[in-house]
Amino acid sequence: MVQLKPLGVLLSTLFLIVPLTSEKSIDVHYCDKIADYVVKVRGVDISPFPVPRGKKTTFTIAASTDEAVSGGKLEIEVFYFGIHVHNENHDLCKEISCPVSVGDFVLSHSLKLSRFTPPGSYMLKMTMEDENNKRLTCITFDFSIGFVAQESL
Repeated sequence: MVQLKPLGVLLSTLFLIVPLTSEKSIDVHYCDKIADYVVKVRGVDISPFPVPRGKKTTFTIAASTDEAVSGGKLEIEVFYFGIHVHNENHDLCKEISCPVSVGDFVLSHSLKLSRFTPPGSYMLKMTMEDENNKRLTCITFDFSIGFVAQESL
């Protein structure tokens, strides 16, 4: 029976560590629930999840478009407990190969957060517009930044 205790501790530790370093599919919500956006977002994968401080994280967005997209911009806003804390603007063609043909596509964006980023719950808002400032899509989703710094694992 004494030999089972170390095994139990090891298994308990693995169950605590594995969720901290996995990928997670996130539910997305459209900013305007009645809008008929040209770009339809099917989902967002975040890897690793929860988002670690001081390490690279990749957000992968699976989407499709009803129209070819020749260019535009991508705006990313981040909110921490409802307070706007971060904003990024990107040339869409630097994030994905343009023109984007009608059909399915994947957009990946990686970032590395400061080790001093506060842990907790965040909300990300992503807006995609074409060259004429026509809104192609707008989504929001929640994500978490881990309480345990990755360096300590």
